[in-house]
Amino acid sequence: MTVSQEDLEIVARQLGRTPRGARAIAARCPSGHPSVVQTDPRLPDGTPFPTLYYLTCPKLNSLVSTLEGQGTMKEMEARLAEDEELARAYQRAHEQYLAERDAIDSLGTQVTAGGMPTRVKCLHVHVAHALAKGPGVNPFGDEALALLAESWPAGDCVQFRQL
Repeated sequence: MTVSQEDLEIVARQLGRTPRGARAIAARCPSGHPSVVQTDPRLPDGTPFPTLYYLTCPKLNSLVSTLEGQGTMKEMEARLAEDEELARAYQRAHEQYLAERDAIDSLGTQVTAGGMPTRVKCLHVHVAHALAKGPGVNPFGDEALALLAESWPAGDCVQFRQL
């Protein structure tokens, strides 16, 4: 897979740095700009990088950070112990994520990203996964996007950082 030079330049502006290990654009904002990049499981220097989907949209990153600051992850994680159906859906998200990453390059670990399948430690990962794979795959990514529906997508996210 390759990523166009134009997309790499946009992602670099979104992140404020050169992206590492970019494999594909996994999702785009309604404005057409990349919002999620799929990364190689190993960075160019060989360092393992288990985060297959990386959120690049600066506006969405900011909004997700606000959710994290409000304690949303703790609330989500607490529900895992109480809601068996939710726990099963989250386990399936973990298994799908791991299978997809291992099909590219196995890191020899069951660690995926964002705390899956027993914790919720990075909502950015879950939102990126949900955007990349669509609704119904990552329950916490779907929930976070629903919480942000009035704020995102809206406007030109590349301009959000005044690049």
